[in-house]
Amino acid sequence: MSIVTGARLSRRPLPFLAGAASLAVLLAAGLLAVGLQHPVHAGGFEPVHAAGVAVPAASGYADLVSRVAPAIVTVRAERLAKPAVQGLDDGQLAPFLRQFGIGPRDLAPRREGGLGSGVIVSADGYVLTNNHVVEGAQKVEVELQDRRRLEARIVGTDPASDLAVLKLDARDLPVLPIGDSDAVRVGDVVLAFGNPLGVGQTVTMGIVSAKGRATGLGSGGFEDFIQTDAAINQGNSGGALVDASGRLVGINSQILSPTGGNIGIGFAIPARMAETVMTQLVHGGKVHRGQLGVSVQGVTSDLAKSLGLADVRGALVSDVVKGSPAERGGLERGDVILSLDGQPVSDANALRNRIASTQPGATVTLGFVRDGQQKTARVTLGELPSQKAAADDNTPGQGPRLGLTLQPVTPEMARELGAPGASGLYVAEVTPASPAADAGLQAGDVIEQVNRKPVRDVSGLRQAVAASGDKPALVLVRREGASLYLTLEAPRA
Repeated sequence: MSIVTGARLSRRPLPFLAGAASLAVLLAAGLLAVGLQHPVHAGGFEPVHAAGVAVPAASGYADLVSRVAPAIVTVRAERLAKPAVQGLDDGQLAPFLRQFGIGPRDLAPRREGGLGSGVIVSADGYVLTNNHVVEGAQKVEVELQDRRRLEARIVGTDPASDLAVLKLDARDLPVLPIGDSDAVRVGDVVLAFGNPLGVGQTVTMGIVSAKGRATGLGSGGFEDFIQTDAAINQGNSGGALVDASGRLVGINSQILSPTGGNIGIGFAIPARMAETVMTQLVHGGKVHRGQLGVSVQGVTSDLAKSLGLADVRGALVSDVVKGSPAERGGLERGDVILSLDGQPVSDANALRNRIASTQPGATVTLGFVRDGQQKTARVTLGELPSQKAAADDNTPGQGPRLGLTLQPVTPEMARELGAPGASGLYVAEVTPASPAADAGLQAGDVIEQVNRKPVRDVSGLRQAVAASGDKPALVLVRREGASLYLTLEAPRA
């Protein structure tokens, strides 16, 4: 991000005191006398205080900041960056590459550092931060307000919510209490804590500008942001958004800006969502989310008129996955979901977040409209595949390692890829010089079949490739709207 400079200060005099004549008239009339306790002496300036107004010994949020600040930390993540030239070793360097001075050092991974913030939420050393702050890190270090530096262990990460939990080997640490983010109202005063641009711990103030925001900028998509105009910049990620009582109500995560600098549109993950994710990561290592099995979209004014809806709200079902909980519960394309367990559904994003926050196996009641008639359905939720579990292709002992980072294709992802109804595994990353790279697989591909059979998860893919034996597996891939076959061989033992 860049720092925006060059703001101009107006030097024009206030018209109220533009002339000596006006000042003399006001003084003669006694209109300024009530505001002056001490005369202005030639050659010096003495401050002016309002008569009869008691000036408190302390004002503002200094006491609150002094309580909160010790629980805010700087997070430094060290990761290996990919080389500019990949897939070659020194013996494979072509002569034309040597002409440009590209040698073994250029092919070696480079270490790079990342900077963010975090929040201590337990005295025994648990720290909340953003997933994107520590993603791919080989080493994470936390700096406390007293300048101590402690190595941190990554307990777990959740790309879908952009949250991560770290653990420090320490005791009796300062803690920031978690507040009720649901109770926060638009217009409430909030303070943002963190280490923006590496300048050191900083606090800024603003208000809650909006709630329930979704930006679509994250790597996951479970977004229910608190929007604020408190200044947030690079380095604030993972820091605290605090209410006027000094309680954590959000984890700072994103900004919107045409310049890369703060323009007063920042977003924080609600503390309630953060606490739920943290609890599951600490106790089970993964986050379990409910799944309905539908693609939904927002209801516009025109859609509401066309569907005969009284209000412009709800989630319009655009697709139902075959065999999903939604299909078993009787939902159909064109239904408009208006309530979940008796609580109104404002839009598609709200429905998605509430379903995801419900435990798999739970039965929910959906109120919806079909052809102008009010209906209800009871649906037992499935479990949404975990991105972290799905991406774990490099786990030993579960079949051949193929060099892929994968993610199950959800109905929402299929729609974003321009392939509604598509299923399979989305290729997020391909490891250089791996069997997947040799096969020609690329980031952005969707693996739909292996040996003419559908694949749904990493273990299924690895088993299918291993079952091919000595011959390559036939892999059907969707790439940029077209389908093509590739051959994928398991690595030799």
